[in-house]
Amino acid sequence: MLSPDYVSVHGGHSGQFCNHATDSLEEIIQTYIAKKFRWVGITEHAPAPTENLLYRDQRDAGLTPRHLFDQYGDYIDECRRLQGKYKDEITIFTAIEIETYTGYEQFVPHLIRSFAPDYLVGSVHFVNDLNFDYSAEMYKTTIDSVGGIELLYETYFDIQYEMISLLRPSVVGHFDLIRIFDPDYRRRLEKPSILSRVRRNLELIKKHDLIMDFNLRALAKGADEPYISRSILEMVRDYDISVVPGDDSHGISSVGNFIQQGIALLQDAGFNTKWRQPAPSVSLL
Repeated sequence: MLSPDYVSVHGGHSGQFCNHATDSLEEIIQTYIAKKFRWVGITEHAPAPTENLLYRDQRDAGLTPRHLFDQYGDYIDECRRLQGKYKDEITIFTAIEIETYTGYEQFVPHLIRSFAPDYLVGSVHFVNDLNFDYSAEMYKTTIDSVGGIELLYETYFDIQYEMISLLRPSVVGHFDLIRIFDPDYRRRLEKPSILSRVRRNLELIKKHDLIMDFNLRALAKGADEPYISRSILEMVRDYDISVVPGDDSHGISSVGNFIQQGIALLQDAGFNTKWRQPAPSVSLL
């Protein structure tokens, strides 16, 4: 039996275009090639539309929304160049990892018109315009802003549902990222008000035949399982939703990390490892 291909549906953040990553995009592509990846989605974070939505590292570097928007054009151009240069060695997708802050309903279509990506990764990193996964401190601030940790989960999954409904991204990124700083997340995910939202969102993903990112970066940050958590992964399997590994790499040192472990986990859970490639998002057509 042939071993499953190495792929990443959500990866390739580079220090060239992302302040919290390292190394050039070409060096990262060369590393994917060296590690025998068949294809990779380069999914750089969307630029922030306003000052208050900048990541802390972007503010510290004195960057502005205008600078980031122009830089994003450079990212798209460079990724397209690398698609052509390395087309005989690896298939590269040029994608956008979108956000869900105030005004994203108008801003994301503007990004699509401006940059014509191959597909979208629909991620939620912001609740109440607060970047909850940046640090444990920001996670606590976001909890306080909504009135409690269970409300944070509920709000997160509500935002995710709205985003999927509006934009139908080809790939849903790190589905349960909201657990990032919650050591009690397994019990939390069983709460009826949260579990019902998880099921609702999975039904929507199934309805639109989207791919879910099996995000391995959680392991790099010390978690004992990727996003998607095992209890949710079993529901995903029962809904017959496509799941594809994503290394969510942020530099050469994290390219392909935990890919063998991720593939083994998906095989053990009964998933098909003939990985689907992402089709253009409905909102791109």
